[in-house]
This record gives sequence, C-alpha cells and structure tokens, in this order.
Amino acid sequence: MTASPTAAPQTESRLAHFPITFYATTMGFGGLTLALRAAAKPLGLGPLPYQVMLGVTATAFVLISLFYLAKALTHWKEVYGEWHHPIRLSFFPTISVSMLLLSIGLMTVSQPAATLLWGIGTALQGILTISVVTNWIGTRSFQHGHLNPAWFIPAVGNVIVPVAGAQLGFTEISWLFFSAGMMFWVILLTLVFNRLVFHDPLPGRLQPTLVIMIAPPAVAFIAWARLTMTEGAAVDAMGHILLSLAYVFAALVAVQIPRILRLPFAMSFWALSFPFAALTIATFLYAEMTQSVVHQYMGTGFLGLLVLLIAGLVGRTVMGIVRGEICRPE
Repeated sequence: MTASPTAAPQTESRLAHFPITFYATTMGFGGLTLALRAAAKPLGLGPLPYQVMLGVTATAFVLISLFYLAKALTHWKEVYGEWHHPIRLSFFPTISVSMLLLSIGLMTVSQPAATLLWGIGTALQGILTISVVTNWIGTRSFQHGHLNPAWFIPAVGNVIVPVAGAQLGFTEISWLFFSAGMMFWVILLTLVFNRLVFHDPLPGRLQPTLVIMIAPPAVAFIAWARLTMTEGAAVDAMGHILLSLAYVFAALVAVQIPRILRLPFAMSFWALSFPFAALTIATFLYAEMTQSVVHQYMGTGFLGLLVLLIAGLVGRTVMGIVRGEICRPE
C-alpha cells in the first residue's frame, strides 16, 4: 500500500531532472542515419538500413520532446535553470539541429515533409543562435571554467542548415547560416584552445565534449560541397582544407579517447556520436566526388566504428536509466 505514494514523487523528481542533453542522442541517431545513407550506394546497403534508422531517430526525437515538454509544463523552474546554466545553455540548439538532421534524412522519402521540417528547424536554429550568443555577450558573468567545446553546438547547427537548404533551393538563407556558423566556429575555436591550454583541465563529465571539435570542419565540408560544387565537379581548395582540418581534429581527439572511455558514464558521452558520424559522411562524400578508393575504405571503417559506438552508447544509457544514474540532480 505504501509503494504507490513513494513511486510517484520519485518519478516526478526524475522528470524534473530530465536533461536537455538528452537531445544529443537524436543528433547521434540522425548522424548514423545519414552515414548509412551515404554508404548505401558504395557499400550496396540499399535504402532499408537508413530508412529504418530514420524511423528510430524520429521516434526518439518525438519521445524526448514529449518528456521535455512534460518537464516544461510541470517543472518550469528546472527548465529555466537549464537555460541559465553556463554549460547546459549550449545544448538547447541540439533541438533544432536534430530537426535539421531529420529534414536531411527525409529528403529521399518526402521532399515536402523535408522542406517543412527544414523551415521549422532553420527558424528555431536562428532564434536559438541569437538567444545563446546574446546570453554570452550580455550582462551575465561567464568564467573561463564555463567555456568548453559544447559551445560549438550553435555554430555547428548553423553550418548544417545549407546541407539540405542548398538542395531545396534556399540558397541565400543557406549562405547566411553558413557564414554565421563559420564565423562563430573560428571565434570559439580560439577561445576553446585558450581555455584548454592556459586554464584548468575540463571536468570529467565534460571531457567527451572534446570530440565535438571534429564536427564543425566535417559538416562545413559537406555544406560547402552542397553550396558550391555541382555533381561531377572536382573538390576545390576550400573543400580540401575543411576535410583535412576534420582529419586533423580527429587525430588530436583520438589520442584522448582511451582516457575519456575510462571516465564514469554521463549523457555527455553522446557528444562522441555526431562528430564521428559527420566525419564518416564527409569521407564518403569525398570518396564519391573524387572516386577515391582509399577514402571509401576509410568511410567503411568509420561507419563500422560508428555503429559500435552508437550501440555501446544506447546500451550504457539504458543501463544508466535502469540504475537511476540518469535524470538526477548534479
């Protein structure tokens, strides 16, 4: 008779601490979806794997949105607290980024649905970018310890806009967001490296966000190709630079991975997924544009590792939920 009253407050408490960082899972799923689509032709996978994964991504996005909406309706103070949190603030654009990734995936399924979702995601990305940057440069006081690679997320979101936008015919809007994303990437890259070199190391829970540094140049290469290169065109100098930078950051991060994997699991580990997916997609795209067998092999290897990574993250997240390690006060 006493189990029911006890269970209700516990469920309510876990909902109050349902983190905005959960949307990083849909970014990871969306990245895997698009990586499977990029690999469909060269590996002979066909459309089924990425279509199934697209359904998984959409389902995860809807479920997470329902949970977070319930949190907003019943625990508004906690949502307000996340928005004013110096670190979690940067994760709010994961909502719009997830919508943009879904719109890219939908382009081969339903172009009208892709266009609608792209429009909503782009508008939300613009609003969130301005809001987050306003918080950064406004009257709030941020410290060096608050700066971390998760601050790249708003910039990455802007660079994702042209990936579908250019193909849907929204060229000017795509250039606008691409320009904003590249500008903020260069600024934040300088700030983040200053923080990493001259200040205290990142706390354990934020160590996985180092992998996010791979995402901006990898996504920028894909966006640049969509904006400037017609089918069959050679990769230009800017394209080579962007993809090469993605590989440079991947090499820097790879050295840190063994240490990161020894850390206790947290939702921030999902930061490993989307950047690696972006690198996989960029590699397959380069292989397609240049007919490079080497890059096709690289993309295949990256895809295999990405599948293992996502599977491991899903398993560890489910285990964390069952054990009550997630959705609790930090």
